[in-house]
Amino acid sequence: MISPYLEITGLKKSYGLKPVLRGVNLTLEAGQRMALLGANGAGKTTLLRILAGLTKPGAGKVRIGRLDLAHDAQQARLQVGFVSHTPYLYEELTALENLIFFGRMYAITAVKERAQFMLERVGLAKKANERANALSRGQAQRLSLARALLHSPRLLLLDEPDSGLDEAGIVLLEELLDEHLGCGGTTLFTTHNLERAAHMSDCIALLSRGRVVYTQASSVLEAGSMSEVYRKYLEAVP
Repeated sequence: MISPYLEITGLKKSYGLKPVLRGVNLTLEAGQRMALLGANGAGKTTLLRILAGLTKPGAGKVRIGRLDLAHDAQQARLQVGFVSHTPYLYEELTALENLIFFGRMYAITAVKERAQFMLERVGLAKKANERANALSRGQAQRLSLARALLHSPRLLLLDEPDSGLDEAGIVLLEELLDEHLGCGGTTLFTTHNLERAAHMSDCIALLSRGRVVYTQASSVLEAGSMSEVYRKYLEAVP
């Protein structure tokens, strides 16, 4: 039997006395795209930060591919690309210098050429020599997407990747996700846009008060029924 590409078991995390994740169980098959929904404070960002290796859980297990995140953290991180609310860009470096810096961290060969290609791909070739702090919100988000995809990760983690993007940026995001899928990639992303969640995912999971309370294939949910499910489970979970 083939194991899921991403397997989360009993994951818990607290900040001080405040529990944020209360035993998350979730699986994602290779090549799947899952939309993770939930109200503010549900634990979505904390979950993605744990999967990206930026925050340690209090309990539970995470497996990415065949790697145990607790014991094979460095190897697991090489398989992950992450876009968060924080751009993780060096503001005093240019767009190109940022990608070269991160590319060297991942030991990418021909790193300058790869960085230039990614800037072209996200529509920032003309901004290559501009500092990150001079970019608009949408341009910084495009650069963050380029950084996350720079090393061709198997698992893409996106925390509200549509934030700050105009319509052209949303089209670009969908194209990048399709390309990632075409290369066998797996994606877990959060969004508050239910229609976009249904359109861009194969399945959805609803996180409420630190627990996954609902999962379903996106194909059986329309935007209207997804709204009903969202309200029902948010109100039902104690």
